[in-house]
Amino acid sequence: MRGTTGIEDLLRLHAPQVLGALVRRYGHFDLAEDSVQEALLAAAQQWPDAGRPDNPRGWLIKVASRRLTEALRSDEARRRREETVAALTPRDAFTAPAPGESRAPSEDDTLTLLFLCCHPALTPAAQVALTLRAVGGLTTAEIARAHLVPEATMAQRISRAKQKVKGVPFRQPGREDRDQRLAAVLQVLYLIFNEGYTATSGSDLHRADLAAEAIRLTRAVRRLLPQEGAVTGLLALMLLTDARSAARTGPHGELVPLDEQDRSRWDGKAIAEGSALVEEALSEGPAGAYQLQAAIAALHDEAARAEDTDWPQILALYDILVRRAPEPMAELGRAVAVAMVHGPEAGLSEVAELEDRLAGHHRLDAVRAHLLEKAGDAEGARAAYRLAAQRTLSVPETRYLQMRAARLLPPA
Repeated sequence: MRGTTGIEDLLRLHAPQVLGALVRRYGHFDLAEDSVQEALLAAAQQWPDAGRPDNPRGWLIKVASRRLTEALRSDEARRRREETVAALTPRDAFTAPAPGESRAPSEDDTLTLLFLCCHPALTPAAQVALTLRAVGGLTTAEIARAHLVPEATMAQRISRAKQKVKGVPFRQPGREDRDQRLAAVLQVLYLIFNEGYTATSGSDLHRADLAAEAIRLTRAVRRLLPQEGAVTGLLALMLLTDARSAARTGPHGELVPLDEQDRSRWDGKAIAEGSALVEEALSEGPAGAYQLQAAIAALHDEAARAEDTDWPQILALYDILVRRAPEPMAELGRAVAVAMVHGPEAGLSEVAELEDRLAGHHRLDAVRAHLLEKAGDAEGARAAYRLAAQRTLSVPETRYLQMRAARLLPPA
C-alpha cells in the first residue's frame, strides 16, 4: 500500500463505508458526500508523504466529520441542526480508539448505501452516476470522462440525484421490497460493467476503469450477500466476459470478433474463478438471468478453439433464459445460437421475429448481416453491415462493420 495506486485502491475500498457512517450518524446525504470527498482528497495528498495511518477508516471518518460539522456551523440557518448533530455525536467521536479497538463502520453500510444510490425515485442514468460517485469513490470529472459528457453536466446530474434522495431513511429496504431493490442494484452494476466492456459511444471499445469498478463493487456486494445466487451469477458473468478483454482489439484498436480472437490472450485465472462461481451460483436455487448468462459465457470461455464451442448446450441455456427472462437482446443471442446449430436461415427467421422490438438497433442489423454472409447473400449482408455501421455510436464498431461490408464488394 505504499504506492499511489495502492492508496487509491484503499480509499475506494473505504469510501462507501465512511459515507455510510456519516449518513447514519448525521443524515444530510449531500453534505456528507461532499465532506467524504474532501476527506478522500486530503488523504490522497497527505498519505503518500506522511504515511498511511494505522486506522485509515477512522482517520477518514474523523476528517470527514470535521468537514461536515464545519459546513453546518458556517450556515447560520442550520444552527438548530448543528445542535441536534452535537447531541447525537458520541463524546469520543473525535478521539483515537484504544489500542486494538476500532470504530470503523461495518461493511453493511456499503450495501445500504448502494440501496440508497439505486433508489427507485432516480432514473437509471442518475443511479449509475450516484453509485460511481458515492460508492465507487470516483470524482465527478472521472465519471464525466467515462460517460463522455461535460463535467458540469455530470455535476448537475449528481446534484439532482442527491436532492431526490434527501430525507430518504438510511436503512436497507424491508423484506417486502428487498428483492426488487436488490435487483435494481445488480442492474446498475451490470449497466456500469457493460458500458466499460463495450462503450456505447466514443473512440475506445473498452473502458477498463468502469469494468474494473463494476467488478470491484459486485465483489463487495457478494461479500455481504454470499448466498444470493443472482449476485454470485453476476460476478461470474463479469469475470468470464472481462477475461476476453485483451484479445478483443487488434494492434490498432480494431475490434476482433469472438470467433477470431487469440484465446491464448484470455485471462485464464479469471476464467477459472468465473467458472467456479457459475457452478456455485447454479447450486444456490433456481437459475435466474445472471446465472444463465454466466453459464453461457463459461461455455464460450472453456472452448480451446471457436470450433470447439458447445453450441447445442448454449442454445439449450438460451432457451431457458428467454423463457424465464424474456428480453430482446437475450433473444438476439439465442438467434445466433440457433444459426450455429440449425443453420443461418433458421437464425435469420429468429432475427425477423425481433424486428419490431429492436427496430433501429445496430446490433440487430449486425447479426442479420453476419447470418446473411453465412447464408451466401453477399449483397444483403453488405447492406446490413453498412446500416449497422450508420446506427452505432462506437467508432471501433463502425470501422469493423464498414470493413466487413467492404470485404463483400464484388471484384472490380
